[in-house]
Amino acid sequence: MDIEIEYVTVYTTFPSKVEAKETAKILVTEKLAACANLIDQMESIYVWNEQLEESTEVVCLLKTTMEKSIPLMQRIRDLHSYETPCIVCWPVLKGNPDYLDWIRNSL
Repeated sequence: MDIEIEYVTVYTTFPSKVEAKETAKILVTEKLAACANLIDQMESIYVWNEQLEESTEVVCLLKTTMEKSIPLMQRIRDLHSYETPCIVCWPVLKGNPDYLDWIRNSL
């Protein structure tokens, strides 16, 4: 059974709420995302340049269509302060039809 993915959530993280909020406003204004949710104070533990690192980051969840996901992810890369930002795209398999329509109509 093939499922055509029409809607996605793009997940990314930022080093500060200021950068996350500024970027989210640009992405929504440019109609690459219908909505951005910011989750502050996420703790991250990772290895970077062979060193164990711990940091506090801001999660940004962006609602968009599959069609807009590639330009959205490129725009995040253009705006992001990290050398290698986390940017991943998750499929939305099901959802409130009215909400999904709102996403499409917002872009």
